[in-house]
Amino acid sequence: MKSPARMLLAVPCALALMATPTAAWSADQPKPTTTAKTTAADKAKSAAKVAPVDCAKVKCIALTFDDGPGKYADKLLDTLKKYKSKATFLLEGQYVKSRPAFAKRMAVEGHDLGNHSYTHPHLRELDEAKIREELTKTQDLVKQVTGKAPTMIRPPYGELDDRVKAIAAEMNMPIMLWNGGSRDWATKNEKAIYDEVLKNAKRDGVILMHDWVAQTVTVMPKLLTALQKQGYHIVAVSSLRGAKELKAGDIYPVGSEKDDGLTSDTPLDGAESAESPADGL
Repeated sequence: MKSPARMLLAVPCALALMATPTAAWSADQPKPTTTAKTTAADKAKSAAKVAPVDCAKVKCIALTFDDGPGKYADKLLDTLKKYKSKATFLLEGQYVKSRPAFAKRMAVEGHDLGNHSYTHPHLRELDEAKIREELTKTQDLVKQVTGKAPTMIRPPYGELDDRVKAIAAEMNMPIMLWNGGSRDWATKNEKAIYDEVLKNAKRDGVILMHDWVAQTVTVMPKLLTALQKQGYHIVAVSSLRGAKELKAGDIYPVGSEKDDGLTSDTPLDGAESAESPADGL
């Protein structure tokens, strides 16, 4: 049995602990702080609240961005979030390596990711082993950086042959081309980009753009506003009608591979591109 003196001594101690629970907690636990990681998670949670769109019931269009992540991708992602829009990013492995934070944010915020090769070569000029290397190297890197593997392949310049189709089927992915362009890489003019996209806009349209073109990113708020006023929902390609049923090696949009004019939407050899991978973040 405890002595009366020891019992009397214990009472004030117990009362002191009961009176200062916050101090005791603070001594054992770190105070909550706002970190960059928390902020990124909160942003992703906010982006995920965008309601899914049923493109069988409403008019949809997909904006797709090649050659990235480009140096302006963060500003583009801010705009897409503000306008509750989703996009599709066709990534080059070399730029995923130099701008991993941008690639990761694309994945976290619910945009589609595609494989656009590692160094943007003409795949038809390569042997089969090199084609496979260009695609698998990017596939593995994107998965490593973002936690998500690309779900489609867009060959550079839209160039295809039977070997590219076979490798896409082997990698269990469809081939994503486009049926409308922006000519942003050529004009680098906000009005010209705006007019070209609206001219090519149509239901289930897949529009080719580039997130390394500053004018594309700058005009995006005005462009998204105009498309939404025309009744379009701006979605990732995977949400378009027919895209969900695609099988490995299928080409989408249907018939796009027969359009000889597609290559005019892509940068010419030697044209300015997403800048050197060495510029980093």
